Amino acid sequence: MPDVSTETPARPTRIALIGAPNCGKTSLFNALTGANQRVGNYSGVTVTRKIGQAQTPGMNTLQITDLPGTYSLRARSPDEVVTRDIVLGTRQDADPIDLLMIVADATHLRPGLRLAKELGACGLPLLLVVNMIDIARHRGIEIDLDRLSEELGIPVVASTAVRRGGTDALWQEFDRLIEAGLPERSASDWTSPSAADLRRNLREADRIIAHAVTTPAHHRSLSERVDALLLNPVAGPIILLLIMFAMFQAVFAGAAPVMDAISALIEALAATVSQLLPDGILESLVVDGAIAGVGSVVVFLPQILILFAFILILEDLGYMARAAFLMDRIMGHAGLHGRAFIPLLSSFACAIPGIMSARVIDDERDRLTTILIAPLMTCSARIPVYTLLIGAFVPARHIGPGIGLQGLVMFALFAAGVISALLVAFISRMLFRRNEIPAPLMLDLPDYKLPQLRGVALGLWQRAYAFLRRAGTIIFTASIVVWVLSTFPYPPAGATEPAINYSFAAMLGHLLQPLLAPIGFTWEICVALIPGMAAREVAVAGLSTVYAVSGGEAALGHALAAQWSLATGVSLIVWYIFAPQCLSTLAVIRRETGSARWMWIAVGYMFALAYVASFAAYHITAALS
Repeated sequence: MPDVSTETPARPTRIALIGAPNCGKTSLFNALTGANQRVGNYSGVTVTRKIGQAQTPGMNTLQITDLPGTYSLRARSPDEVVTRDIVLGTRQDADPIDLLMIVADATHLRPGLRLAKELGACGLPLLLVVNMIDIARHRGIEIDLDRLSEELGIPVVASTAVRRGGTDALWQEFDRLIEAGLPERSASDWTSPSAADLRRNLREADRIIAHAVTTPAHHRSLSERVDALLLNPVAGPIILLLIMFAMFQAVFAGAAPVMDAISALIEALAATVSQLLPDGILESLVVDGAIAGVGSVVVFLPQILILFAFILILEDLGYMARAAFLMDRIMGHAGLHGRAFIPLLSSFACAIPGIMSARVIDDERDRLTTILIAPLMTCSARIPVYTLLIGAFVPARHIGPGIGLQGLVMFALFAAGVISALLVAFISRMLFRRNEIPAPLMLDLPDYKLPQLRGVALGLWQRAYAFLRRAGTIIFTASIVVWVLSTFPYPPAGATEPAINYSFAAMLGHLLQPLLAPIGFTWEICVALIPGMAAREVAVAGLSTVYAVSGGEAALGHALAAQWSLATGVSLIVWYIFAPQCLSTLAVIRRETGSARWMWIAVGYMFALAYVASFAAYHITAALS
């Protein structure tokens, strides 16, 4: 009998989930793996992979990989290339698969069955999971799972990923298949399907559905009735505009009480630390550098969470695909594919995931254009800068019932980002692709579903944690650097000017000011823009440190309003609409495009736009004020 301590543990069974977008694949992955997940990128591309560990009731260990969504292995985009290569076993950086689990939406089986027919030739053991079976039954749809299994020649199991016990049958099927022994991968005779092959598989899927699925007499579902209004060519865009407008009004109105509470907490913390520490350089470092710098950015967390809450709820509701459909005509006039709307909308939260999600666009040049204009969308990192400057220079008054002037200006800034992105795309199309006709937008509209409170809360927590971690690392470090530059060297004996005028920060700011003076920037702004390249919101911490202001956003806003002209404030706001003040975004552009050339093109055109627009804004505002 061998020594137990020297036995090699059994290798986990490797399962990969594959399915069309919006089939509930990721929800099923989360239900199977729980919190035991890790996220990474495949080597050479920034296509995210999620891998989780799980254990079946029969004590079999599983390694489950959530593959990017796809309708086919034809591989028209980078994420579909990854899915194809893993399924076919040609990627060196991915473990070979023991079982391929196809996830199909029970209310819309056609894409899943068509994909199952195509995957039959890939040489892997297959398992079809008919997900969201509860919704199908609620609608009176009856699915004969045994007939599906007989027609496809593979096991078929029903599941409800979002309900307790909804995956019990699936766990039992895992144990049955593993104990029976999964066959080795057989020789693959898969070839990239032609249009005729796809049509043939669709007809076969329709034939199987006709034999295995019973549907009630057609009646308009709730989703269809809601879509009659939300997708109306006149009412739909108006409703979308109102939703976006409400979002930005809420960013100001809803966040104000919590922001005031955080500001008061930061002030109390600064006062307490000042009393505990003796006067001198250490007190200045902690209070003026760390607390004032980091606190001036943390105070904007409620606004960022409100923005993310809107986006997460709209995604869970199923409205995002409708928004893409509504925007398709506008995007087409700008020379963009309708699918570009989703990456651009994602960029409202952060340009980095927006740029990465552009890989859902099939056409390489459309994908490149989307990547290059995504940083123009108003990301959450701009919110602290916009809020500070709007609070300083825009009166806090109402211009109508429930309509605040500050919220209206914030909405206008977000709209300016969208319009500028579309204009850049339009000019690019006119210069390089004038005679091309954009491909039509084809996508499945998922049924409306109530948002899962747990999922929204988890999403908000992840984003709050990421923001606070950023505040505790990048922003903290930048605040300390700005404090050092603003403090040293000390003024000479007998100096009559403020101490900061003798510092390294003043020297650096005066060195850069001649370049930015035509757009109205002071030397203090020049100093704040430098660490702001690491992250846009760091500029707020930089201004707080340079002006030695504590007490949060309101105190800093009053200081800026007293020392800057309105023209300077407007010029800086316009600068942030266009300027590429985020090194992480530039790095992702380089990785996604595979070339530094496109990164430098983005840097060049965005800085040029920022300078020209700020120059015009400064001189027009100065002439009118």
